[in-house]
Amino acid sequence: MARNDANRELWSAAHVERAALAADLALLDNSRWRLQSLCGRWSVEQVVAHLTAAASTGPLRWFTSVLGARFDFDLHNDRRLAEHLGSTPAETLALFREITTSTTSTFGPTAAWLGEVVVHSADIRRPLGIVRSVPVGVVTAVADFYARGNFTVESKNAIVGLRLEATDGPFAIGDGLLVQGSTLALTMAMAGRSLYCDELSGDGVAALRSRCAAPGSGESN
Repeated sequence: MARNDANRELWSAAHVERAALAADLALLDNSRWRLQSLCGRWSVEQVVAHLTAAASTGPLRWFTSVLGARFDFDLHNDRRLAEHLGSTPAETLALFREITTSTTSTFGPTAAWLGEVVVHSADIRRPLGIVRSVPVGVVTAVADFYARGNFTVESKNAIVGLRLEATDGPFAIGDGLLVQGSTLALTMAMAGRSLYCDELSGDGVAALRSRCAAPGSGESN
């Protein structure tokens, strides 16, 4: 029962963060939807469509798509993104709003899908200059998940030999060179977003920054 309660809390947090992102996006003019996100080659609008796709694709549909793309995950992601990209930003936003309370996902624990929302929301907000204070408990759940395994990004590998400590919450893990900063900045760095290393301090920042730039670090995931 405790595990089910924890999963419900994580999904509830994901729903809140999707709704908050939709509210921020509703204020944008069309030109800002075309800005490049922090997620590699994707624009703001494309990342929103990717989030919609992720919340609309169950295990069978995911496997069929990956098989059809011959395990080319970039092609798989592009195809699913295209399905959920509207003809206008307003349509893309409407499609995203439809999945606000979705609990559909492929494989992996619920924390992974909360992380999908938290990280990609930051990918979108940062270049737009939009600030949201995501509850520290929500980001801590994502940080803990990223620090303890490599799921869609090499997050655990990125912090080998480092000690991460949040300055705004309880998150702390590892032994070695110290890296300190907000829980969100640490999470985004673990997800391969090197820009967030500018917000970190400590002797281990240079090592973490170099790992963010490595192939497979996550900046296009």
